[in-house]
Amino acid sequence: MFRRKPAPATDIDANTDDGDQPSRHRAQIGRKVAAKLSRNPMVARMESECLTLYMRDDFVSPAECAQLRAVIDAGARPSSLFSGTAEADYRTSDSCSMDPGEPPLDAIVARICALMGLDRAWGETIQGQRYQVGQEYKFHWDFFPVNTDYWPHMRAQGGQRCWTAMIYLNSVEAGGETCFPHAGLSVPPLEGRLLMWNNLREDGAPNQESLHSAQPVAAGAKYVLTQWFRERPWKARPE
Repeated sequence: MFRRKPAPATDIDANTDDGDQPSRHRAQIGRKVAAKLSRNPMVARMESECLTLYMRDDFVSPAECAQLRAVIDAGARPSSLFSGTAEADYRTSDSCSMDPGEPPLDAIVARICALMGLDRAWGETIQGQRYQVGQEYKFHWDFFPVNTDYWPHMRAQGGQRCWTAMIYLNSVEAGGETCFPHAGLSVPPLEGRLLMWNNLREDGAPNQESLHSAQPVAAGAKYVLTQWFRERPWKARPE
């Protein structure tokens, strides 16, 4: 089910030293969530020495997935990047921000937070993503490298991204795997499957081995729902 791949050579560079000691608060969040997920018999921990990654199948029903795919189709626009990379083909999917009041999203977000033991206030606006044949998101991190010009704004909005929760809204005919090269894992999209991973190390510092990609879709289309959690309450418009 899960194909192992060697870590690719990459020229992605991230300065993960923000001038402070690794956050005890971030580390506590990581331990708390991991402990809660590990106690749940419906949740499986993926085998990896460098990444804390969990999976829960059948988390979203087929009917809920169909509703959310329709919402994404109605609102999808070309995806953007924080980094403004010069490579136009770095992220080629379509995305949209999801209205938290859109049925059945409110109930799904509540389930995610209950499962992970995270405060809903720490979650960013949920993003829906659609990948057509040939579209992908090349290797990247979900945490914020602190040497970027957007880091001060992200810090004011709620700080570092700690956990990512991602739901596959359909099973893909071919391709579209989520690849974690340092963990040696490639997870195929399966309708209703929830992946959850810690973007930080055990000491609370950004984990460069959380590098991952959305592999190109080879046949069909891929729909994804992503919820990122910050280390503090998220503010859409910080003061």
